[in-house]
Amino acid sequence: MTPINLMSIGVASDHAGYELKTKVIKHLESKGCVVHDFGTDSAESVDYPDYAHKLASAVESGSCQFGIAICGSGNGVNMTVNHHRKVRGALCWTPEIAALARQHNDANIISLPARFIEASIALQMVDVFLSTDFEGGRHQRRVEKIDLA
Repeated sequence: MTPINLMSIGVASDHAGYELKTKVIKHLESKGCVVHDFGTDSAESVDYPDYAHKLASAVESGSCQFGIAICGSGNGVNMTVNHHRKVRGALCWTPEIAALARQHNDANIISLPARFIEASIALQMVDVFLSTDFEGGRHQRRVEKIDLA
């Protein structure tokens, strides 16, 4: 795994995730990550797909190694990013689920439910997600079956 301070990370949110997004970005920048902010830029109401698609496209193209998508429940952004090929978004609620999303599913975008988790837990999940390697092995075969031809 690439050390976290050498990673290029994309981050996107809707209005419900805006406050948490700003904390996540500060956290990542303090660790030396290159952060690409795909919006939104305020807590004013917006449509989450507009920002989640931008993030997913960056991960899909390889311009960002990983992504962090945030909305109120985490569901909307997660559904959106998972419509992109080469993207495996995981809605996470605990650090353990974030680790398993990387270990077993090779997830490359973590989706966070801003209205249901504390910022400190979100930052823990981000750290675990970005520092956990994919195990491969039997999980590789399963991951290869996700994208439809």
